[in-house]
Amino acid sequence: MTPTATALASWASALRPDGAERALAERALADTLGATLAARGHRLEQVVAGLSDGARWAALGHVLDFDDLHMGSTAHVSVVCVPATLAAGGDARTYLAAAGVMSRLGTALGWAHYSRGWHATCTAGAPAAAVAGALALGLDEDRIAAAIALAVPAAGGVQRAFGTDAKSLQVGFAVDAGLRAARLAAAGATADPAALDAWLDLLSPARAPVDLSGPAVPGGLAIKMFPCCYALQRPIAAVQQLRDGSWTAADVSRIVVTTPAATLAPLIHHRPRTGLQAKFSLEYAVTTAILDDHPGLAAFEDAAVGRPQARELLERVEITAVPGGAGLLDGACVLTVELSDGRSLSTSLDQPPGSPGRPPTEAQLAAKLADCAPDVLAAGCRPGWADAADLLATALPAGE
Repeated sequence: MTPTATALASWASALRPDGAERALAERALADTLGATLAARGHRLEQVVAGLSDGARWAALGHVLDFDDLHMGSTAHVSVVCVPATLAAGGDARTYLAAAGVMSRLGTALGWAHYSRGWHATCTAGAPAAAVAGALALGLDEDRIAAAIALAVPAAGGVQRAFGTDAKSLQVGFAVDAGLRAARLAAAGATADPAALDAWLDLLSPARAPVDLSGPAVPGGLAIKMFPCCYALQRPIAAVQQLRDGSWTAADVSRIVVTTPAATLAPLIHHRPRTGLQAKFSLEYAVTTAILDDHPGLAAFEDAAVGRPQARELLERVEITAVPGGAGLLDGACVLTVELSDGRSLSTSLDQPPGSPGRPPTEAQLAAKLADCAPDVLAAGCRPGWADAADLLATALPAGE
């Protein structure tokens, strides 16, 4: 049987993207640049100052949790594959090949892998970053397969890191590992392509075979409208559906969120004290959706989380988990707001704005980019692959 690394290397080498796939790549580039540039001035910028360009850009691109997600793999594909591509000097095809490898590996690992506590962005991300680096270096199929195998020893990340610096840092580590593997493969380092299969079997013994059919990125990518965990996009949007101007936070006596248990997997912070923790708190997500017209970057800063009104309101949020589920958008989110005047308002939502089933409009994406980096990405300015690396290097200079 052909090792998975060999099959992926052959697929990536042969990829010739069509117009729709290139459009996806351009949107992913713009969205990732926005999420990364929005992190300028964040305290993590100094923490990662000594890392390589790819690792720095990935960590900063992920720290605000505003980057895209591939639903089938439950992995943040672009925050790995865009920085890896830019740091290696690649282009849209390089990105799509890496993103295709990452989404397929994560999908094969499946929900069981994620639900056990792994961070699929890292476990699937390091081999994908190796593909980006290897293609940008012009390596042949055998050398690409070797690069994938060489990335295996450093492919890892856990959900327990969520709500801390480690979550975004381990994404940076995945990019660094993949690009290092590509350079070693280019220098002639040998590796057994079957190492990837052995690693995948350890991660998810019941994994599915890697499916090489379909478009470059099967299922497309979900674009976040709110800067927090994807599991919170739906409850926030559900609250917005109920906001009709007839009630405010002061009128709320109780909020009940009913959702499949699977959608709660990454939401480990019930009484968050920091903005990072709040990005993984269902209670806070509902709270900020009620208090703030549109929960943007400021809504997930430490000061916003510490607002007395927010601390008091999140105590009124109750969560009912429906057993089962196999994904962050499984089933539907049902939200009920009970008001002090006796009214009870309820809504149900299955696909939030920005999801593959409800892709963002051009106006929505433009508004997000302007919010993230108004000095760079406003007024429809969209740097291309040839310019983006220089843009990031200028905006986020490396430390000494």
